[in-house]
Amino acid sequence: MSSTPQSVAPSSPKIASLNEKTRLLNQPLAVWAVFFASIIAFMGMGLVNPIMRELSTKLHATPSEVTLLFTSYNAVMAVAMLITGTVSSRLGHKLTLLTGIGIIAVVSALGGFAENIWTLVGLRGVWGLGNALFVATALAAIVSLSNSGTAKSIILYEAAVGLGISIGPLLGGSLGSITWRAPFLGAATLMLIAFVILTSFMPRGNPQNLDTSKTSLLEPFHAMKHRSLSVLGILAALYNVGFFTLMAYAPFVIGLHPKGLGFVFLGWGSLLAITSVFMAPKLQELMGTIKAMVLMLILFVLDLAVIGIFTSTQWVVVAGVIFSGAILGNINTLITTAVMEAAPVERSTASAAYSFLRFTGAAISPFMAAKLAEFFNPHVPFLVGAGFVLLSVLFVWFNYRHIKHVDHASSTH
Repeated sequence: MSSTPQSVAPSSPKIASLNEKTRLLNQPLAVWAVFFASIIAFMGMGLVNPIMRELSTKLHATPSEVTLLFTSYNAVMAVAMLITGTVSSRLGHKLTLLTGIGIIAVVSALGGFAENIWTLVGLRGVWGLGNALFVATALAAIVSLSNSGTAKSIILYEAAVGLGISIGPLLGGSLGSITWRAPFLGAATLMLIAFVILTSFMPRGNPQNLDTSKTSLLEPFHAMKHRSLSVLGILAALYNVGFFTLMAYAPFVIGLHPKGLGFVFLGWGSLLAITSVFMAPKLQELMGTIKAMVLMLILFVLDLAVIGIFTSTQWVVVAGVIFSGAILGNINTLITTAVMEAAPVERSTASAAYSFLRFTGAAISPFMAAKLAEFFNPHVPFLVGAGFVLLSVLFVWFNYRHIKHVDHASSTH
């Protein structure tokens, strides 16, 4: 009587875990098309990162002028996020994604032939428009097309982001060691590959389970009236000041050639990808979305503070940048999961409203970081970035009652 089949029942933790992983990987072909296109799109973004110092030297630009490549990109993307829902509800997911990738391909190719930093700044602004159309729609498309629920779909999307961000800098550093123009031309080539993938494998129109009514331009503003969504957006804006201080200004103080910087950000992006997929869900299950997010934000404050104190010691900065990838992978997944469950609005609308707020912080921080270094010293940008992230923790603390329902919503998916 002691020998029963219960030992292999589906309720077994190991089998349940295996079933969850199988379910995550067993996706429609359209989901994988968007997944691989997202990897390529974020590779394109990371390609430019290792050549920041090279651009400053070759184009006779100050560090603050070079950081405008991030500022114009993020500023246009923040505003453009407000129209992504309107555009995608009229064009459909596929055509919106293709339009975004097409814009990036054209402007990145033109960037390879630019003769001054201001031309590149303008082109990066247009690049931000293309990326806004792609990013907002890609997340909504994966969540809508996936058969594994919201939380698992977000993990899949963040995995694509992490892979793209990790591989992009290495490729950009390798190409940048030849000439600073090569990463821009490389990005254009990658976008063409993504365009072909989506054209070939993604069905036209939107999924049957998606509300296809046309979205008004005012809907993201209406969505921000929900306190939960606006709290998470402002939190992300404050956090992104620290994030993009690290992304845009750290290359200037590390002092490595493009290829070396590529390897540094390869390590950073690899940890970001691994933790976003494997660690964030465990933290969410163990602690809840909000508490886990706050813990990671506090670790990020400490990491930025260490980099700010020991800015003159190269190995400390390199180690701090790489280690931050493990922290940021968790934060990105946890915040995105929270946003998707924060307010009773369409996910695409929630994403647009949230992204407008968070990329506002991302637009301010790169130029601000470089100017702080010019006015004071290289330590100050990282310490100020740590201060903004700490402010985000305090903001969550005082507004916890507005977002605590996210933990219950996430646990049901």
